[in-house]
Amino acid sequence: MSGSDFLNRLKQQFRDGITGAHLEAIDPWIEVAPELLVEVCTYLRDERDLRFDMLNCISGVDYFEPDPKKAEKAGWTPHMEVVYHLWSFPFKRSLVLKVMLPRWKDDVVGQLPEVPSVSHVWRTADWHEREVYDLSGVRFTGRKSLRRILCPEDWVGHPLRKDYEMPLEYHGIRGR
Repeated sequence: MSGSDFLNRLKQQFRDGITGAHLEAIDPWIEVAPELLVEVCTYLRDERDLRFDMLNCISGVDYFEPDPKKAEKAGWTPHMEVVYHLWSFPFKRSLVLKVMLPRWKDDVVGQLPEVPSVSHVWRTADWHEREVYDLSGVRFTGRKSLRRILCPEDWVGHPLRKDYEMPLEYHGIRGR
C-alpha cells in the first residue's frame, strides 16, 4: 500500500480527524486531531492488514523562537507537537503520527497543553508520556497517574521548552 493510498484510507475512515500529512519527508508523517488520537491509534493497532502493534517512542517538540527577530522569520506559529513512532511487526513498516497543540492550554501561559493518553492502546506509552510530560510540558489526559520520570517531583518547569530558564540553584546546590 502506497503512502497516499494509506493516507486516503485514514481520511475516509476519520474524515476531519486527519488534519495533514507530509509523505515526502525523510520520515513521512500524518497529522491527527487530538480529539481523535485514541480512536486512530486503536484502529491502526487492530486492523488486520495494518497491525501497528508497537509504539517505539513519543516525543515532544516545542516550536518556539524566543528571539523576536528570528521569530518573525520562522514561518510558523509557536506550538507544540507530540510525535508518535509506530511499528508493525507483521508487515515490517513504520508510521509517524503527529498531533499539533497550542504551546499553552487556552492561551494561558503556564497552563500545559493536553492530549489524550494512548497508554491503554500500547502499554509502553506509559513511560513515554511521562517523559514528554516531564521534559516538554504536555499533559496526557485519561491516565491513572502522570508524574515526573526524570526530574525530581518538586522540579519547576519543563527543561525541553525553549523558554525554560535553568534555576541557579536547587535545594541549596548551585549550578555552574
